[in-house]
Amino acid sequence: MDRRQASVRRATRETTVELILGLDGSGAYDIATGVPFLDHMLAHLATHGLLDLDVHASGDIAVDDHHTVEDIGITLGQAIREAVGDKKGIWRYGSALLPMDEALVEVALDLSGRGFCQCDVIFPTAKIGDFDTELVPEFLRALAMNAGLTLHVRLLSGKNSHHIAEAVFKALGRALRQAVAADPRRPDIPSTKGVL
Repeated sequence: MDRRQASVRRATRETTVELILGLDGSGAYDIATGVPFLDHMLAHLATHGLLDLDVHASGDIAVDDHHTVEDIGITLGQAIREAVGDKKGIWRYGSALLPMDEALVEVALDLSGRGFCQCDVIFPTAKIGDFDTELVPEFLRALAMNAGLTLHVRLLSGKNSHHIAEAVFKALGRALRQAVAADPRRPDIPSTKGVL
């Protein structure tokens, strides 16, 4: 399996995002989005997914963080779709059950080519510092739709919003790492259709 990577740039009137993704990485990252809490979460995603991830963004954060967070989700999704290629020889499915102190989150995903996101996570607080917790599901939806990823995220327990968000991003990284990994028993596309 060749080294799988992608470079994506997205520029709108609201944001500019430049992103480089390596699926077969070591978890190295260089992230500066203008949204410090998102930087922290993307670092967890890279570390636990063993993704090499560079993200640099600027946006209309004087308005709020919504456009920047969503556009980074879109761009990362596009990079995943590009980097995974034709999906020959991958596991395709990934899941993780991840504890973070009192929080417990389950993530299951399928690199199906069909974008879908079911996010059953309710945060106890509206904000984590200055970050709006409602942006976590927005990021996940943008990621799933643009990666062609069927994504389910469930909160099983949790009282601390920071712990819940951190568990979501760590579990997402773990599940994605599993899904894109090489399956030594299957060199072809893991589908009866022959295409994903």
